[in-house]
Amino acid sequence: MTTVTPATTTAPSTASSAQQQLSGNFDTFLTLLTTQLQNQDPLSPMDSNEFTQQLVEFSGVEQQINTNDNLQTLIQLAQGRSASDAVGYLGKIATITNGNAALQNGQANWSYSLASASSATTLSVSDASGRVVYMGPGETAAGTHDFSWDGKDNGGNQLPDGVYTLTVTPQSADGSAIQTSVASSGVVNEVNFTGSAPVLMIGPMAVPMSQVAALDD
Repeated sequence: MTTVTPATTTAPSTASSAQQQLSGNFDTFLTLLTTQLQNQDPLSPMDSNEFTQQLVEFSGVEQQINTNDNLQTLIQLAQGRSASDAVGYLGKIATITNGNAALQNGQANWSYSLASASSATTLSVSDASGRVVYMGPGETAAGTHDFSWDGKDNGGNQLPDGVYTLTVTPQSADGSAIQTSVASSGVVNEVNFTGSAPVLMIGPMAVPMSQVAALDD
């Protein structure tokens, strides 16, 4: 399922309005210049430097507006390409590495890695507001481990589906830091186009395309 809304046209409209205003001002300027030239004193002609300077300024402003129009066109082309690329993610498995995962139907899955063995590992799951809702022991061996959470807090209460974050805290015997990484994967079932950039939806979890670390069929 995809969510599509028309692209905004604010910037092009603004550029068009500026172009129309410049054109109107330029026409007025030419009318005034022509009138003054027709009615000037032949024995004391006016200085043309000021008019030349104004012509140069009008030309510079017009070039800036044209440049902005061209840039807006390029942005729209890039956005169209981004939208096309996003649709290609539908139905594929996206992997993200920011610690987030979607709890759907009482199930959320992560994988985490320990660069070296720990003496103890604590797994903490927090909700979208940052409140820790679950804490439990994790694996201590070096390498990659899977963690499947049933969506229940430490009191046994079933929590609603949504986005949750896993934090892995290992402790080494000598007190040195142990490098960790956390990843989750899910099927992209929707692409949301309501914002300025396409957003992939994995259940209730919104994932910007820039956060996708891997994509599998």
